[in-house]
Amino acid sequence: MNAKRRTSAAVALALGMVSATTAWAFDPLLTNGVVPATPAVDLLGTDEGVCAFGDLPIPLRLQNAVERALCNHPKTRQAWANVKIQAAAVGVGRASFLPTVNGNWQGTRDIARNHVTGYPQYDSNYGKNLQSASVSLSWVLYDFGGRSAALRNANELLAAAQANQVAVLQTVFGTVAKDFYAAQAAQGTLAAAREVEQTAKNSADVATVRADRGVAAISDQLQAQTAYAEAVVSRTKAESDWASAVGTLASDMNLAPATPITLPDVGDGVKPDHEFDDSVAALIEDAQQHYPGIAAAEAQVAAARAKAAQTRAEGLPRLNLVAQYNFNNQPTSLQLGFPVFPATHREWYLGFQVTIPIFEGFARTYQVRQANAQTELQIDLLAEARQQVGLDVWNAYQSLQSATKNLDNSANLLVLAHRSYEAAQRRYQIGVGNILELLNAQSAMANAKKQRIQMLTDWRSARLQLASKLGRLGMWNVVSEAARQ
Repeated sequence: MNAKRRTSAAVALALGMVSATTAWAFDPLLTNGVVPATPAVDLLGTDEGVCAFGDLPIPLRLQNAVERALCNHPKTRQAWANVKIQAAAVGVGRASFLPTVNGNWQGTRDIARNHVTGYPQYDSNYGKNLQSASVSLSWVLYDFGGRSAALRNANELLAAAQANQVAVLQTVFGTVAKDFYAAQAAQGTLAAAREVEQTAKNSADVATVRADRGVAAISDQLQAQTAYAEAVVSRTKAESDWASAVGTLASDMNLAPATPITLPDVGDGVKPDHEFDDSVAALIEDAQQHYPGIAAAEAQVAAARAKAAQTRAEGLPRLNLVAQYNFNNQPTSLQLGFPVFPATHREWYLGFQVTIPIFEGFARTYQVRQANAQTELQIDLLAEARQQVGLDVWNAYQSLQSATKNLDNSANLLVLAHRSYEAAQRRYQIGVGNILELLNAQSAMANAKKQRIQMLTDWRSARLQLASKLGRLGMWNVVSEAARQ
């Protein structure tokens, strides 16, 4: 009996590992060209310094915050990675049109010892290094459009991923702008709370002096001190709100919430423009045609239809070109007892192979039904996306209209409240007015300051939010906004 001890060389495995390490740099089917160089696509330009940041600037401007968020926010990086995934899937689809070639090699040490009892002349003792090699080729020549449908599906999914990446950038852009303005408003509110606290302290000091002199009742002093205590509570709450708002903004930039951030003052440099003077119906129609999320949903519908076509085609016959070449040097012998002679064996063939799916247990029927139902689902999701975009534009438009109207209203309110407080303060100091009049005017001025800060923030945020819902948001919006401040 032959006793063989074989040791296989894993050449194919080694070649596969080498190929895996160089796959990302090696792009023979030209799919990397559609992958942007950074998560921010082209919103920040194509310079080498894009997405390379140092320490936070002081003060932090909206443009700086947006740039860091577009590059570092987890959602933008996830969308970027999804584009890479779908680009690679396109490469897989293109590769299906090329032949596949497989090689195999095996080297062994073969030792064979034969002993025939009573007939030593037939004994043999033999050892030999053996090797065998083969190369096979398979090339799909025709498959009733299955590969073409699969490639269309991959291309549409790539288009959906690209549109979704733009939509994510728009969303993150809008979120960062909103959080930046919220933090800026919280900073302004804190400054106003400190001013109100100081004003309340001054009023309490005046009331105390008047009470000590006997020209005012002790109740005036107590009411003024109560108002001062309320101002201290409000200032403390404003400090907490400011810290939370700044922490949220830091998180948007993928920084620790405790990162120190200094923001510019809210300022009054707000001038309403006519950028969104189109009718709301026209804006909604424009968004439903051009918003990146709609483009992504439309690409998903096309991808689902291509997938359905691919599923049907996979149940049809397939024509392949096949070829193979084999070689080995296995020794040969005429029969037992005869010497073993060195030999080589070669074999090759070339031909066509037709694969006809005859019965798959009705699985193909239900796979086609599933693909068709998936197409219907994507069509419904597209309709939902259009409906949601229309509603988002409507709400953002109404918010902008309201914020624009309230810009002048809040400015007038602040002027009147400040004059009222100054009059009440003078009247109280000369003994004509009473403490309630002073405290009411003081409270009204504090509320007017808060409303003014909020209206400034709401208008700035509403403009960018509407631009985001329309898919028109870009760095030019930030630059023009910075010019207003």
